[in-house]
Amino acid sequence: MQDQCPCGSGLSYPSCCQPIISGKTVAETAQQLMRSRYTAFTRADGAYLMSSHSAKTRPIHEGKSIEKWAKSVSWMGLTILHFEDGEADDEIGYVEFKALYLENGKLQQIHEKSLFERENGKWVYASGEIP
Repeated sequence: MQDQCPCGSGLSYPSCCQPIISGKTVAETAQQLMRSRYTAFTRADGAYLMSSHSAKTRPIHEGKSIEKWAKSVSWMGLTILHFEDGEADDEIGYVEFKALYLENGKLQQIHEKSLFERENGKWVYASGEIP
């Protein structure tokens, strides 16, 4: 049995986020991109996190520190709370989520409503706000 994808979809990693992260396929929806980005955090894949971030808001100089932080925590799970738009024929979409992680022995969470946009025909993370 193959490992389940960290994004919580219930699918195996090779059937879910791996093809998106590896560039073999593109995310068809904002929610797929959100899930692939969470999975990239669990794998500390800074290159994918940067490439799937909008060129307009990409924190170019923070890539290594994001990767270092992602390696320093234990990811505990992703819950999609709500999403608006972000389907295959949309130009923007929103995904509200909670991501749990352990840092220095303490359970922490990221709770964000993320904005995703199409950039050169592909979904990218544009920005996020705390609800």
